[in-house]
Amino acid sequence: MPASAVPPTPTIAAVPGAAGSAPAQPVLRITAEALKWFAPLCVDPRTHAAALEAARATSTVNTPVRLAHIMGQLFVESAGFTRLEENFRWRDAARLAATFKAVTDADHARELIAAGPMAIACCVYASRLGNGDEASSDGWRYRGSGYMQLTGRGNFRAMGRSLGLDLEAVPELVRQPPIAARVAFGFWDTNACSGLADKADVAAITRRINGPALMHLAERRRATEAALRIWC
Repeated sequence: MPASAVPPTPTIAAVPGAAGSAPAQPVLRITAEALKWFAPLCVDPRTHAAALEAARATSTVNTPVRLAHIMGQLFVESAGFTRLEENFRWRDAARLAATFKAVTDADHARELIAAGPMAIACCVYASRLGNGDEASSDGWRYRGSGYMQLTGRGNFRAMGRSLGLDLEAVPELVRQPPIAARVAFGFWDTNACSGLADKADVAAITRRINGPALMHLAERRRATEAALRIWC
């Protein structure tokens, strides 16, 4: 089951590695300095770097190449480390209708946009990914969350069990850096992504994380290339 069923947002928040020269001495560690260079729009790189590094240290991400590959994926999933929850502030009705099968047409999309983000999430994620129907509000509670954009009640339940946390009961935890980082590296390890990183297979990693649609694959490749320049 992919962590994210759809792209976290229609656009990426920043160009990776756009803040001058890379740190002079790359190390197998996520530091605030490296994260700020990699994700220039990240508001609090110190907090995010500390959370990510603590989770990395207990994972299979124990080589520079593996680190670069997961950071490339997380950059895209979190829109340049600028948010830890899926953005449902849609404005383009036609694009909303084209993105989600549950949105029947542009008129339906306009109605949802007028009703607000929660209405959109409850509609598009109803009765899928382990969620209840639209009235259950599961689509909103279990919207894309964290650095990996974990999505759907079933995925929250499964990842929570893996980490020894009740994420199904308290989904808000996944939208906080310490748990978001544990979820991201836990999902990476559960889906054996480190072996794919060793083979430099960005497409296969993207399939494990985002599903067969391979959304934003070109952006994931560019972000991974930028990460390789920092950590390798």
